[in-house]
Order: sequence, then C-alpha cells, then structure tokens
Amino acid sequence: MSTHDNLPKADGNEENKAKTVDENSANQITEAPISQESQDNSSEENTEEEKVSTDIVSTEESSTEENTVPEETNNTEVVSESDNEILNEMDEAVAKDSEDESKLERHDIEKKDYHAMSKEELISELRHLVKSEKIQAIKEHVEEIKTEFNAKFNEEVEQKKDEFLADGGNIIDFYYSTPLKKEFNSVYFDYKEKRNAYYQNLKKDLQVNLQKRLDIIEELKGLLNVEENINTTYNHFKDIKERWHNAGPIPRDKYNTVWNTYHHHTENFYDFLHLNRDFRDLDFKHNLEQKLKIIERATELAQETDVNRAFRELQILHKMWKEDLGPVAKEYREPIWEKFSALTKKIHENRQDFFKIQDKVYEKNLEVKQEIIAKIITVASEHPKNHGGWQQKIKEIEALREEFFQAGKVPPNSNEETWSQFKSAVRDFNRNKNAFYKGLKKDQFENLNKKMELIKIAEDNKDSDDFSVTTPLMKKIQADWKKIGHVPRKDSDRIWKRFKDACNSYFDRIHAEKNEANKEEIVSYEKKLAHIESLKELKLSGDPEADLNTIKENINIWKSLGRVPYKKRNIESDYNKVLDGFFEKLNLSRQQIEMIKYENKLSSLANQSDDRALRNEQNFIRKKIDEVHGEIRQLENNLQFFKHADDNNPLVIEVKKNIGKHKENLQVWKNKLKKIKEL
Repeated sequence: MSTHDNLPKADGNEENKAKTVDENSANQITEAPISQESQDNSSEENTEEEKVSTDIVSTEESSTEENTVPEETNNTEVVSESDNEILNEMDEAVAKDSEDESKLERHDIEKKDYHAMSKEELISELRHLVKSEKIQAIKEHVEEIKTEFNAKFNEEVEQKKDEFLADGGNIIDFYYSTPLKKEFNSVYFDYKEKRNAYYQNLKKDLQVNLQKRLDIIEELKGLLNVEENINTTYNHFKDIKERWHNAGPIPRDKYNTVWNTYHHHTENFYDFLHLNRDFRDLDFKHNLEQKLKIIERATELAQETDVNRAFRELQILHKMWKEDLGPVAKEYREPIWEKFSALTKKIHENRQDFFKIQDKVYEKNLEVKQEIIAKIITVASEHPKNHGGWQQKIKEIEALREEFFQAGKVPPNSNEETWSQFKSAVRDFNRNKNAFYKGLKKDQFENLNKKMELIKIAEDNKDSDDFSVTTPLMKKIQADWKKIGHVPRKDSDRIWKRFKDACNSYFDRIHAEKNEANKEEIVSYEKKLAHIESLKELKLSGDPEADLNTIKENINIWKSLGRVPYKKRNIESDYNKVLDGFFEKLNLSRQQIEMIKYENKLSSLANQSDDRALRNEQNFIRKKIDEVHGEIRQLENNLQFFKHADDNNPLVIEVKKNIGKHKENLQVWKNKLKKIKEL
C-alpha cells in the first residue's frame, strides 16, 4: 500500500468537501478565457511590471537561514526535472499574481478592428479605455491604437507634404499638425500619467509590504525565546498569522524566499509547541483537513474539460496551500505534498495536451490567414481605371478583411508577423486607392474648368437673336457638357444651375418666337376642327358623280385651311375617317379612294417649310414597293409546290387570292410614287 493510501479523509460530507476552497476562491476565479499570450509557459511581462520587480532593492540581506530555507518540496522524495519545472512554473505564476493582486479583478477587454477606424474613432476609443478600464490592463490596446493613429496621420502628412512641394514650397519650411493630432497626444499623455502613477504606487506598496513581512518573520522568530504563558504565546502566534495574511503583495523576486522563510519558522514554532500538544495537534488537524479538501478539489480539476479554467483555479489552490495554511503533522507532510504535486502535474499535462490540439488549429488558421493576405495582395496589385472599378475592389477587400478576422487565432509566435503582413497588404491597397482618388480629384478640377468655359459661352450667347447660328452652338455645348466627366461634388449643383439657367434663357426665347409664329397654325387647326364638324352634317345626294365632286370640293376647302401645329397633326387621321364614311357610299374602286385621300396628304406635305417631308415620303413608298414585290415573288414560288394540285384546292385558291391583293396594293403604291414625282 502506498503512502498516499494512508492519507486520512477530509472531514465533512461530499457536498461540503471543498467548502474552504470555495470560500477562499469565490471572488478570485473568473470565467473569462485565458489570453492567447498566457498560453505560453511564461507570459510576456508588462514593461512597467518588470520595473516594479527589478527596481526594488532587497532590504537587509541576512546571512541566516532565512535566505537558505528549502521549499516544502525539499522535504519530499527527489522529483524529476520535469516535475520540478511544473512546480516552478506554478510558483512563478503564484508569485506573479501575488505581486499585483489587482490582476485577479481584471477582465478581458475586446480588441476591436482599430485598423478600420478613422482617426476620430481611434481617439474616442482611446479616451474610453483610459477612462473606463483598469490602466494596467490596456497596454496592448493603447499601443495598437497609437500605431494605427500615427500610420493614418503620417499618411496624411506625406500627402500634404507632396502638395506643399508641388506648390513650390521648401521642405525646410514644411510643418503640419491638426487639432485631431493634438487631441490624440493629450489623451495619450493622460494614459501615460495614470499608468506611471499606478506603477509608482504599486512599487511603493510592494516595498512597504515586504518590510512588514520581514518584521513579522522577526516577531515570529522571537516567540521561541519569550517567557510567558503558553496560551498567551499561542494567541500571539494566531495574531501574527492574521497580520501575515493581510500584509499585502510583495515583489515577486522575493516571494518564494520570504514565504519559505515564514513557513520554516512557523514549523519551528509548532515544534516548540510540543510542550503543549493540544494546541499543536489542533492546528495540525485543521491544516490537514483543509489541505485534504484542496487535494479533493484538485482531483476534480484534473477531470475538468475547461483546462484554462482548471489552471487558473489551480493557481488559487497553490496560493491557499502556501499562504493561508500552516504545516501538518510530519508523518503527513510528504504524502499530501506528493499527492498535490501529482495532481498539479496531471492538470498541467491536460493543459499541455489541450495546447497541442490548439496549436494544430492555430497552424491551420495561420494557413487560412496567409491565403487571405495573398488574395489581398493580388487585389491590391490591380489598379482599376474608374470609380466603379475601385468601388468593386473596395467591396472585395472588405469581404477579405472580414474573412481574416473570422479565421481565428494563430500561433502566438506568428501573431505579430501575420498581423503586420495583413495591415501592410491592406495599407498598400488603401495607398493605391487614395492615389487614384487623388488623381481623380485632379481630373475633377480640370473638368470643372472645362465646364466653366461652357458656362461662359452659354451666358455670352443667351441673348443672341441670330437663331440660325446660335441654336446649333447651344446644342453643341449641351452635348459637350454631357461628355465632360465629374466635377468636385461641392461645385456640381452650383455650376449646373448656372449652365441650365443660361441655356433655358436662350431656348425659352426661341420657344416664345415659335409660339408667336404658331398662332396662325392654331387658327388653322380650329378652322379644320370646325370643318370636320360641318362634314358630319353633310348629306350626299345619291348621285355618285355629283357626290364625288362634292367630296373633292370639301377636300380642296380642307387644303386651303393651312397648316396645323405639329403636335396637332393627328387631325388629318380624323379627317380621313370622315372621308372614308363618304367613300363607302360611293361606287369607287379601292385605288380611286386611296389616290383621292393621298392627294390630300401630298398637299399637306407640300406645305412643309422644307422638302424633307416629301423626300422621306418618296423613300417610304419606294421601300413599300420593294416589300410588295418581294411578297409577290414569295407567293408565286409557293405556288410551285402546288403545280400538280387541282386549281380547286383551297390552299391554291388562297395563295392566288393573296397574290391578287398584293398586285393591287403594288399598283396603288406605284400610282402614289408617280403622283409624288409630279410635284
């Protein structure tokens, strides 16, 4: 049977077996996940925290046993080198947290996408962190914000420098600052002031607490030489323990030595109590029960799936074992420490196994992020020639950025390099994009000058009365205006209003002139409306020849009424419908009717101001003649398929009927062409 099997059981039922652990650690264990950096065996230290440890000069170094007292593990069997490393790591973690107990109250702070923020947003975020978060917990956030702000500001400085030099300035005379830069410097100065004050106070407090504990150790050593009632001495010892527990954190480089010295003299005092075994055994029993409860809790933590949570609570258990509890009876000291050390190793191994799995995940994430960075570099190497192309590229980059942030964590040793590569790739894209829009801005100013020249032409000619010359000019500058690209947005509405007002002023005058000229056409329109109404009352005599003469006389009257406004030209169709009603009552062929109506149409076309209408009509008729010729040829070809068919075949009859209709139409179009040629 091993020594471990002889360990007594902790008092209390299963439900309360870790009561002491819970009472001491309830306010210390947090559920926040451990940071990526803390996954290494030793976390990177804050520069200010290092200064707190290294700047402290040890008080009076003693050559006595205080500086050479072995740790509790030295009372055990020889342990392996790897086990010692694990225990040393745990001691270092406890020492680190003990130096700055405020770490127990810290919480994870969300790290936002500072690269995507504007300078205004970066200042706002920095101000929020300095005002609302613990100053010792925001260093990484502040430094990243500072890096991003300076990068954006330096890019702006370079742009202003280029403009300054392009305008003929001397580089020696160049200076650039903004209210935003001054505001950022002010907030960052506040951060440094609060940070320095915090670490100066912490350094001072650690020194004071160290001296308190050294004084308490001296007082504890003196208990062995006092001559007083054992009860009084024991009460004095209990008071020392209470003051020791509340003495506060000390520098981590003194932590193990001071604590081991204290425990050494505590054990000496318990050995001194052999004169009164009741006091000693009572304390030994209490300490053993509490340490057994810690072991039981550590046993549970060895089965915990959340290895980071288990490790954080294990640190608290070690601190309680070392700081809050005294020694146990000698026969139990080695077995219980071996048991606790073995559980510590098990929890550490669980954590390392978890990290190995995580490392594989992080390596895969690294590959994904490297691929995304390569895609960003590819997109950044392409330089679109227009605004639309750049907007599409911006959407692609935004999508890739989102993929990058969703890809998960990478190995800690690759984190900084990957982040730097990502920012560099995105910044190269932004630099190219900004260069394009800077050039676009230059083009817009050139476009502004071109449009201002067109405005001058429009304003100079808006009052011209030479319509035949000015009208083509005004139409041309309107077409030129549309061909010129964008101008700066702040000028767009203003110059468009000037150009539009000048053009409208000119064309409104033309329209006014035309409206005056159209008065006669309006009168003609009203007369033709009246003529149509009078025709509705006309009664034919029944004599075809006399009625045809009557219709022709009315057509001549219609022709004499003059032109109507262009927008009212549909009145001709209304008039033809009335004529169709009369023609239906006469025994006239279709060709005769069409030609009578067509003569009326030709009269209207002949009254146009130029002969374009007549030329267009002639071209239209020629086209119709060609179309009808083609349709006749197609139908005659179709008849070849029925050459052996009977003439009474319905299909043959239908085709021949269609050929006849088309030939009749062809003759009508030919007569119209002949008539128009006679004009």
